[in-house]
Amino acid sequence: MSVLSRLRHFSTSILSSNSSTPLTSKQKTRSALRLLKSETNPERILDICRAASLTPESHLDRRAFSLAISKLAAANHFDGIRLFLDDLKSRPDLRNEKFLSHAIVLYGQANMLDHAIRTFTDDISPRSVKSLNSLLFASLLAKNYKEVSRIYLDFPKTYSIQPDIDTYNTVIKAFAESGSSTSIYSVLAEMDRNSIKPNVITLNNALFGFYREEKFEEVGKVLKLMEEKYRVFPALSTYNVRIQSLCKLKRSSEAKALLEGMVCNRRKPNSVTYACLIHGFCREGDLEEAKRLFRDMKMRGYSPDGECYFTLVHFLCRAGELEAALEVAKECMGKGWVPNFTTMKNLVNGLAGASKVNEAKEVIKQIKEKFAENGDKWDEIESGLSQ
Repeated sequence: MSVLSRLRHFSTSILSSNSSTPLTSKQKTRSALRLLKSETNPERILDICRAASLTPESHLDRRAFSLAISKLAAANHFDGIRLFLDDLKSRPDLRNEKFLSHAIVLYGQANMLDHAIRTFTDDISPRSVKSLNSLLFASLLAKNYKEVSRIYLDFPKTYSIQPDIDTYNTVIKAFAESGSSTSIYSVLAEMDRNSIKPNVITLNNALFGFYREEKFEEVGKVLKLMEEKYRVFPALSTYNVRIQSLCKLKRSSEAKALLEGMVCNRRKPNSVTYACLIHGFCREGDLEEAKRLFRDMKMRGYSPDGECYFTLVHFLCRAGELEAALEVAKECMGKGWVPNFTTMKNLVNGLAGASKVNEAKEVIKQIKEKFAENGDKWDEIESGLSQ
């Protein structure tokens, strides 16, 4: 029986213990996502995907595709990826540009760019800017910036495709990531020639690149150019790019000044703004400022995400501020999030070393209630606390 036949007749029992109850398409995908998160066996990953009969039509299905391809690539199971996607490409209902463009992106995600290019050149006809943009994005995902440049320069002419704003934004992002941010100006010039106006994404990508290369004069030039020539003004996402970039460069005080400027100008930050600053000050060792921002964030009604909590617990433990770390960890676990094993082990051992064994055991109890699969590890750690 062919792979395609197996796909069509594959029992959905792999997705549900009660095989007598038919699953809807959405239920299949949700079940597949749940199974894929913990599955490591490449063949079983492929079986789960086949049983779910995934298509690129729904956002949930695309998430499942992406997760499966990431896991297969991490396991170096590239033949399985090729066979799986080739099999899908042979399905009559998926012989369209929409699916093939998605397949191109998945090849890029797996760093199989030669297959992505062949899919574009051999399988898609007629080709449009949609599939061109998918190929550029695949090259970006594979971090093959030379291919991004080659495709951008050659393919529109070869295949008579007119680039659009997404084309240019992807190319600018590639220049920004590859340390070639000054090339952004040539892209802007081509956009002018083709009467395509930059947007906020263009601005954000350019700023990201110039900050990354610490070309602060160019940051000012881009901001001025966008506002005066194109009438594109900074959005909240722009401020967040600038704040995150400054924090990565260990210039968190400057990033905080940007936040204060936003507030003075009645521009509302969001939880991402605060999370970037908290991480930045933690990295620079200024935990008092990080804690102050954390309190201010909650007071203003912005909800920290899991990563924000994890960052604080990690750095507070590392600095020996165990009571503060415990307080943040309790709040975090109360929301259903638990920092990684190493961080929590450091917290537990730190509490025990500070003669707070009962507090340490209470933390272990809460973790075991949420993650039973790590119970043996925590039992061993807990037994060591009693000695």
